Amino acid sequence: MKRLLLALAATLAMGSAVAQSSPVGLWKSVDDETKKEKSLVRISEADGALVGKIEKLLDPASKPDAICDKCDDDRKDKPILGMTIIRGVNKTPDDDGAWKGGTVLDPNKGKIYKLRLKLADEGKKLEVRGYIGTPLIGRTQTWSRVE
Repeated sequence: MKRLLLALAATLAMGSAVAQSSPVGLWKSVDDETKKEKSLVRISEADGALVGKIEKLLDPASKPDAICDKCDDDRKDKPILGMTIIRGVNKTPDDDGAWKGGTVLDPNKGKIYKLRLKLADEGKKLEVRGYIGTPLIGRTQTWSRVE
């Protein structure tokens, strides 16, 4: 019986560790300029790539029915709540621990940036780097894992 319980505990611990090695999950986004919590973003996998959708707006100044009026793609005038802001991110072949190749939308500015995601702090933090051209020219936000 003890062996069974130990095996079960080990299996659960390994499953948790595997989950922490991927950005898939629920993240609390924090504005890199104001340091205020902005939203909860659920990152999931769809067709082999990562996507991220806003599940909840956390900033008290945010209107729950806010729309992306500054967007100029298919998200123009769509509700920010429920919007897919991360698209097409893939694990890099050089396995430097980063996910690249996709884009991230800043719905407040309507700007779309190339994206690099990298886990930190044993999967508890996510470095979200939006950039134009090269990753050297951009900004990084650090998001916290909620689940």
